[in-house]
Amino acid sequence: MNPQPVAIVTGAGSGLGRAISRVLLSSNYRVALAGRNQSTLDATADGAEHAISIPTDVTDPQSVRTLFETVRARWGRIDLLVNNAGTFGPVGAIDEITVEDWLATVNVNLNGYFLCAAEAVRHMKTQVPIGGRIINNGSISAHVPRPGTVAYATTKHAITGLTKAISLDGRPFDIACGQIDIGNAATEMTDGFAAGARQADGTVKLEPTFDAKHAAEAVLTMAQLPLEANIQFMTLTATNMPYIGRG
Repeated sequence: MNPQPVAIVTGAGSGLGRAISRVLLSSNYRVALAGRNQSTLDATADGAEHAISIPTDVTDPQSVRTLFETVRARWGRIDLLVNNAGTFGPVGAIDEITVEDWLATVNVNLNGYFLCAAEAVRHMKTQVPIGGRIINNGSISAHVPRPGTVAYATTKHAITGLTKAISLDGRPFDIACGQIDIGNAATEMTDGFAAGARQADGTVKLEPTFDAKHAAEAVLTMAQLPLEANIQFMTLTATNMPYIGRG
């Protein structure tokens, strides 16, 4: 690995993206913080010398292209992409959600990952030395859905296919791709779980969470492997959350 590798983190303005970005910065990475809001990205950077904030819409191909070209021009290469930007999407049974909400969720959670991964691979294939790593933030919903989350669960299942395809197609170019599936890291998205989350049997129960820094440190473990090794899939949950045996 380069002595000061270059990473791009999407959704870096809050939640897991902020935690991951800060752990990478503290581990000698140069980090491009990508997200919609300049001020939240700057708050993540918190004055770090080797961070740059680049407002980005991951659903816009030109915005994504500009992100990667800016990083390559600034630091010469891209060693790591953490595909993290996402939305929980609409809540309701499949016949209750609107087509517009479905498409908006797919656009962020799946198309956004595709666009960023495609640009990462394009640069990793042509830089010298070639290669790099992509880490996709999946979810335990890539394995088992919560009730009433058809859009979110479907996109997260799709990320597993994307991860496998990138892993296969990236082999000739020293491009590794892995996926981390996280359950109940304490972020803005999971704030409501502490007050009660709907279960498969229709009840509402309190669910435990864990400090998001542990998820960020797990991503760092994946990122720091040499390119000849890869954690293909990692599942990290709050120990007592209703995941094993869900339903």
